[in-house]
Amino acid sequence: MNKLKVIIYTTKSCGYCILAKNLLKKYNIKYNEIDVSKNIETKKEMEIKSLGKKTVPQIFFGQNHIGGFFELNQLHLNGNLIKN
Repeated sequence: MNKLKVIIYTTKSCGYCILAKNLLKKYNIKYNEIDVSKNIETKKEMEIKSLGKKTVPQIFFGQNHIGGFFELNQLHLNGNLIKN
């Protein structure tokens, strides 16, 4: 899973975004962070890709929408995140 391009849509004031990024860092998973707080077009892009989700973080592994922090944490708890 960690060989895929990982994208995380965030805002600067989001606590769950920080938790998600820290969890990805724990597994040495490189990611591209996209801050949607100041760009309406980018936020719309996130909403379309995530099938209408408006909250952050929204996390993608390749083209697969993982979800937010809770879904990422569930992958961690189930042993499905792999360290690089």
